[in-house]
Amino acid sequence: MRFRLKRDELYAVLVILPSILLLAVFVYGFIAQTFRVSLTDWGQTAALSLQPEINYVGLSNYADLFGGFLNIRFRQDLTNMVMFTVLFVGLSLATGLVLASLVDNLIWGETVLRTVFLYPMSLSFVVTGTVWRWLLQPRGGINLLPTLVGLRAGQFLWLSSRDQQLTFDWALLPHYAVVALLALAAVMAGAAVLRRRRRQAAAWGAAAAMAAAVVATGLSRRWQLLPYSEAHGFSTALWGVVLAAVWQMSGYTMALYLAGLRTVPDELREAAYVDGASRLQIYRHVELPMLMPITVSAIVILGHIALKIFDLIFAMAGPDHAPTSVPAITMFLKTFRGNQLAVGAAIGTILLVIVSLLIVPYVVTQYRGDGGGRA
Repeated sequence: MRFRLKRDELYAVLVILPSILLLAVFVYGFIAQTFRVSLTDWGQTAALSLQPEINYVGLSNYADLFGGFLNIRFRQDLTNMVMFTVLFVGLSLATGLVLASLVDNLIWGETVLRTVFLYPMSLSFVVTGTVWRWLLQPRGGINLLPTLVGLRAGQFLWLSSRDQQLTFDWALLPHYAVVALLALAAVMAGAAVLRRRRRQAAAWGAAAAMAAAVVATGLSRRWQLLPYSEAHGFSTALWGVVLAAVWQMSGYTMALYLAGLRTVPDELREAAYVDGASRLQIYRHVELPMLMPITVSAIVILGHIALKIFDLIFAMAGPDHAPTSVPAITMFLKTFRGNQLAVGAAIGTILLVIVSLLIVPYVVTQYRGDGGGRA
């Protein structure tokens, strides 16, 4: 049977073909070129010469980033990125949900407040960073607010702080990762048992046993990323960046949750009232479960923003302030200041993989939920 395109289908293919070609060259082609560069030593000698000497070095750039003596800042950058992402996403969701719930129950003034809460989102991260840099001066800004009521000025250093909390040993990171997988497998096995799903419980139980065996083997053989201890943790200077980012994006999550609350059928609320449910119980057992798809979408979008954050931190603390640095900042410094193009490409590839771990599962889930993309 011959395959023939109808005229409308042929027109559709011709219309989208330029976009596909542009994406193939300027997106996926450049991604492939970045990965190829990351496997070389481009930048070791005369990186900007007309004919630079480039040699293939395999994955040594990645090994140096995660285990090299001179790349301690990059490892702290990864820690900062993870901590910032967790705090930014969690606080933005919580603040947006609270604001949406309040606005949804207002009798008057909703339009004004909705506009006020959404206004920060219209600003760029550069403008937000500049304003909040003024507000977070150690001897001014927010620290002077207590003086308005006769109290002593605040002493928090904000962006200038160099204190760390929740420190851990980077050399033992593989053990921490496997222990986390062990805990996840144990929780999932317990949940499967409660739901009386024996096959899933057995599978997760086997995964937990395997993870425990890996932990025991690794401890006995001393699997480590580094031959020495290297402490990393949550830099308290990030609180200022988190505060500025939440201020800007909480209005976005408020708009998402407010739209979701308006789609909850009144019949469900009325039925819950008839069954004797209180307002809090309706909110917990009726409205919040129906907001779960919005929450997942917001987590993906906010997580994507947090993982590749650059301009906000650049404007607030500058590129040379290590306590607030993230991988994107170090990639900029390595590539455009140090001319270490291969190392910068390796950091960019790592960021792409990390973001993909968040985006790809969501896209696959949505694709399956839509019946494989068919209407």
